[in-house]
Amino acid sequence: MGAVIALWQFRGFILGSVKREIQAKYRNSLLSFAWIIIQPMAVIGVYTVIFSHLMRSRLPESDGAFSYSIYLCAGILTWGLFSDIMNRMVNLFIDNSNLIKKLNFPRLCLPLIILLSAGFNFSIVLGLFGAFLLLSGNFPGWSVLALAPLLLVQLLFAAGLGGVLGILNVFFRDVGQLFGVLLQFWFWSTPIVYPVSILPEWAATMMQLNPLLPLMEGYQVILVSGGWPDWGRVAVVAVLSITLCVFSVMLFKKHAGDIVDEL
Repeated sequence: MGAVIALWQFRGFILGSVKREIQAKYRNSLLSFAWIIIQPMAVIGVYTVIFSHLMRSRLPESDGAFSYSIYLCAGILTWGLFSDIMNRMVNLFIDNSNLIKKLNFPRLCLPLIILLSAGFNFSIVLGLFGAFLLLSGNFPGWSVLALAPLLLVQLLFAAGLGGVLGILNVFFRDVGQLFGVLLQFWFWSTPIVYPVSILPEWAATMMQLNPLLPLMEGYQVILVSGGWPDWGRVAVVAVLSITLCVFSVMLFKKHAGDIVDEL
């Protein structure tokens, strides 16, 4: 409760930092904030045209004209949110070393700023994707509400794991470099561009160890077929995510002084 009160007291600092990050990203750009819309529209357009029309890709479970492009976008867009947060969380303390050493503020502000900034960009992408689903006649219906808890679990997982890696990266700088490589393997070992059903049995069994699997399959079943996620499997990831968040906070409290000295 004390942490929540502290974050609320520094809400001006948090929101101001998020605003500055968003403005800095598009400063000195001719199209400015229009890039927030242009980039996701380009991604959706490319995957729709190439995979649904030119390559005539199809899902084994669905033969809709846009099924595969929706399947791809469901994974690509949510993976983009995850990788954006993770890449920034790994360098959280290094990138903000000046703030940490010079200013006195709740350190939980820093991951929250990253989550809000990434969430802002993703909300625009998701809104555009929702408009595409409506216009193409593929809107999933009431099951779209299930996206909210899935996204919350994904944010908690990224914040928890990213926090742990961010602390380790202060003391072992190879962690950040290594994670960038592992993230590429993680992408291709997650059913984003292919369904699990096409894999051999041994590969499908190993993929069950991927904590993102229930979330990605949840997004895909909602957006492609209008179904509901497997909440039992999602709950397991939620418990893991909360555990990682708690562990990262405890780890930071234990090594807070060492982190400042190392920076």
